[in-house]
Amino acid sequence: MIYPTRLCVLLAAAIAPIALVIGLLVPNFWTAGLALLALLLALALVDAFTAPNLESSDVHVEGPSAVGVGETFAVTVRARFRSAAPHNIHFAIGISGPIAAPFGHRSPGEPEIDGAGAAFPLHADRRGIGRIESLWVRWTGRLRLAWKQRHLGLGQEVYITPDIRPVREQGLMLLNRDAMHGLMAQMQVGEGAEFEALADFRQGMDRRAIDWKQSARHSHLIAKEYRTERNNNIVIAVDSGRAMCEPLGGVPKVDRAVSAALLTAFVALKEGDRVGLFAFDSRPRSSSKPISGERAFTMLQRVAASIDYSANETNYTLGLATLMTTLNRRSLIVVFTEFADTISAELMLEAVGALLHRHVVLFVVLRDEELEAFTAAEPTEPDDVSRAVTAAALLRERRLVLARLRHLSAHVLEAKRDEVGPALVNAYLDMKRKSLL
Repeated sequence: MIYPTRLCVLLAAAIAPIALVIGLLVPNFWTAGLALLALLLALALVDAFTAPNLESSDVHVEGPSAVGVGETFAVTVRARFRSAAPHNIHFAIGISGPIAAPFGHRSPGEPEIDGAGAAFPLHADRRGIGRIESLWVRWTGRLRLAWKQRHLGLGQEVYITPDIRPVREQGLMLLNRDAMHGLMAQMQVGEGAEFEALADFRQGMDRRAIDWKQSARHSHLIAKEYRTERNNNIVIAVDSGRAMCEPLGGVPKVDRAVSAALLTAFVALKEGDRVGLFAFDSRPRSSSKPISGERAFTMLQRVAASIDYSANETNYTLGLATLMTTLNRRSLIVVFTEFADTISAELMLEAVGALLHRHVVLFVVLRDEELEAFTAAEPTEPDDVSRAVTAAALLRERRLVLARLRHLSAHVLEAKRDEVGPALVNAYLDMKRKSLL
């Protein structure tokens, strides 16, 4: 694409009144004004054709594939020319999704060898998938009278995940804390499912591990040592429906759930288990099969970034039934959810019954500290009384639903918003040590 520069337009605008004055004062030379315009047009054409060709340019875009929410990151653009590089190069990018360009979408190129480059600072506003849709590169010839522009469709994706630095720090702290207490099988009461060896019974060992036949044969107590089973299936299902997208402490509940899910996934992968993510609202949205290995956490980050905010009501029947069809072995299913009324809770209870026949299910709900504050506050006005009564009724229904889940043999974890991650990791480790997986 070729079009005139601002300088060319200004020169043409300046020639127009000069041609008018010449036509009024010297009518016989009225063609001189047209000659000036023709000269300017000819110079612009010469400038356009002498500038490097569009096909002779190679454009490269470099940027991170995944960033944490709230981070500022840079996308670097470089243009290389096979012939002599022009001196006046400009870049512009088109973006979409939860990313913003605080310093604008355009930038002049800094001269480099055989071309120019520019860096665009971008900001990750919220979790999701941002896209660098397009790139425009333009340059002029030596006279700077005509632009040559090239447009590239990129479609480059940037996965915006929760900030994983706290995840790694907390995960390593939790793992190190367990290492301080010792990971020897005989010191873990009731832990392990795989037989390891026979050993003399010592104080601190589980009495249930005593092998009475071997003890009678050797005339002293002999106990069985077990080791913790690895390669368990852990599937974390995140409800991304309307109720989970409501803010809690200024942050949507689904974001807190995703952060806790990544923390648990980090620890579980370090423990040697296989972890998968599943998200659903009115229908299944994102899914990954349980995986393990060095690259597993990066893959889980990308799946977590694709969990979008939804205004739809949660369909527990469809979501949990779809999840059940993807599992071919016994798994620990961790469900992050929030029920706004008893009707949705009834549907959830009906759907979870089929999972409990084969799998271990752990429900994770965030404590509604706002409702608890309403019930605990001292009333000063009539509205405070009605507000407290309504909040107490909602909390009572909530406790009833949680009690029914426990009666169905489901495990329930109710934690504060800032403690849900470590609390879930502790619950997972406890279940692993008790051989419930």
